[in-house]
Amino acid sequence: MWIRGERMTPKKEDYLKIIFELGGMKKKVSNKQISIGLNVAAASVSEMVNKLVKEGLADHTPYAGISLTKKGVKVAEDLIRTHRLWETFLVEKLGYELFEVHDDAEVLEHVASDKLIDKLYDFLEEPKECPHGGVIPSKDGSYEEESHTTLSEIEPGQIVEVDRFIDNHELLTYINDIHLSLGDKVKVVDKAPFDGPISLIMVQTGETTTIGYNAAHYIFVK
Repeated sequence: MWIRGERMTPKKEDYLKIIFELGGMKKKVSNKQISIGLNVAAASVSEMVNKLVKEGLADHTPYAGISLTKKGVKVAEDLIRTHRLWETFLVEKLGYELFEVHDDAEVLEHVASDKLIDKLYDFLEEPKECPHGGVIPSKDGSYEEESHTTLSEIEPGQIVEVDRFIDNHELLTYINDIHLSLGDKVKVVDKAPFDGPISLIMVQTGETTTIGYNAAHYIFVK
């Protein structure tokens, strides 16, 4: 992929995408959130954040976090649109499981022209969301704002609906293993101290399950 005539590394693209997914268009995202989301060391995050700031793609406030600039948002939207369209195609048309799509979608997004992506968008009948619940910008760049409330923020006794998952292979594999799906309604029963697991009741079935502390920060609810 590219920034309208400029070359961009896949690693840099991944950072822009994760910052976007975590809500960095409108709020500050912490280095820790990025580190966990991309499975990279904290030092690597700091190094890349500095590069993004120097290139005018992001703003960084010490101890507060990083957000995307107007230029960064535009680039991230283009990247997100391309990646999520390929994920949608792989799941809906080729029968991929959700946790399988990321790597192949990553390859496909780097070889697709704007014309091909527009054709793919039409072929898929203008989808608004990808298989893990993330928005897909339209041809004119419009889209509804995503939920940025995480399961980790919900207090015991509250009932919420699972709205989307971060596009992370390990997380999506974990979600598949515990049989959690978009649209599931869950009641938070207990939050163990010292970053322990969160206990849930599946409202539709009455079954109980637990979600790891880190994973709960990448499951968005409404």
